[in-house]
Amino acid sequence: MSTPIHLFQAFGVELEYMVVNRRSLDVMPIVDQVLRRCASLPGANSYTDEGADPGYPNEVAIGDVSLSNELVLHVLEMKTTAPVKTLEGVDKAFAAAVRTADEVLAEFDAMLLPTGMHPWMDPMRETKVWPHDYSPVYNTFNRIFDCRGHGWSNLQAAHLNLPFQIDADTPMSEFGRLHAAIRVMLPFMPALSASTPCMDGRLTGVMDNRLEVYRTNSAKVPQAAGLVIPEMVYTKADYESKILGEIYKAYGPHDPEGVLRHEWANSRGAIARFMRDTIEVRVLDVQECPKADGAVVGAVASVVRGLVEGRIGDLEALKRREVGPLHAQLLATIRDGERAEIQDATLAKELGWRGGGTPSMPELWQHLVEASLQGGARPTWYSPLMVILGEGTLARRISRAAGVTPSRSKLHDVYAHLAACLHDNEMFRG
Repeated sequence: MSTPIHLFQAFGVELEYMVVNRRSLDVMPIVDQVLRRCASLPGANSYTDEGADPGYPNEVAIGDVSLSNELVLHVLEMKTTAPVKTLEGVDKAFAAAVRTADEVLAEFDAMLLPTGMHPWMDPMRETKVWPHDYSPVYNTFNRIFDCRGHGWSNLQAAHLNLPFQIDADTPMSEFGRLHAAIRVMLPFMPALSASTPCMDGRLTGVMDNRLEVYRTNSAKVPQAAGLVIPEMVYTKADYESKILGEIYKAYGPHDPEGVLRHEWANSRGAIARFMRDTIEVRVLDVQECPKADGAVVGAVASVVRGLVEGRIGDLEALKRREVGPLHAQLLATIRDGERAEIQDATLAKELGWRGGGTPSMPELWQHLVEASLQGGARPTWYSPLMVILGEGTLARRISRAAGVTPSRSKLHDVYAHLAACLHDNEMFRG
């Protein structure tokens, strides 16, 4: 029986892109200058934290999408200015923002480059941390971890925010059900979103290098990310005690001033943001264009909703799934993307698989998406999702286009094509 739920009345989406030279595709650390220029565009509204230099805004709202900075100066974030009621057509708003950003970037002989990692960036040499308003936080991260590494300065994610309502602090609350559904789906998400087969100028054999470096970037404080899969915690009180409390305690010796004593210091693959009553999904790589990102977040949100509302899967059984096996499945999916084997046939059935045997990753996602849509009209993200399920993740398509041991020139050609896909909001077909 379906359970009424509040959380699927609004969504938040964030996409991160690299700023690169239009010809060489090398990263360009100029996002502060770009945001300052964007603030002068007609109709733009800029925001700067209190006490910061107003000449360098950290956020510029241009209609439905806002542009903002990230940890490093070559990454530009785009996010929905306000929560949206539906993910249907959200790619069009991001596509318009991409075109606006590219017009401004052309003044700097720069442009946006998609995918979750730059293919040949040398982070030890090229990292420049954001020096303006939010710098105390960034400098603290840099002091503790040294952000000159792929896991900090060369990773671009797509974040999906799913809101909930705290109606009762019990395991059956909206938060508890949403957290249960998201945590068991995390190991399967890179089978849709892996877009990072290339690092240090070569194909590594790993489909999701962004997640591979992300999962170990805070190893100095292992409690920060845990095993990426969140623990079996289904109430706000338990979450604040067993997850956030342990993170803050671990950071204490490294951060006596408490600069990082905030819920965003949690680096798991999905994090509760109680200040705005959302759970933020963080394991998704950015795709080649907003149309593809819309397909990925649309599929994830639809399947999670089906699990939360009890229309697919067995959420009570899924809530009992331990971190260890889910982490092992995540590692397999990081490595092999959509070709990763599903390691537990029982888990697939608890998620809602009704076919015989153990499904492939594309078969499981196809089944779950179809079941979650309840036979209704196909959303606009359905067609690009079929490209991903039929032709492989973007990582697989990049690998096919690049060849086994691509030269720098070949990688340049492939990623220039990806940049064109981003600008035109078109899928990359290799």
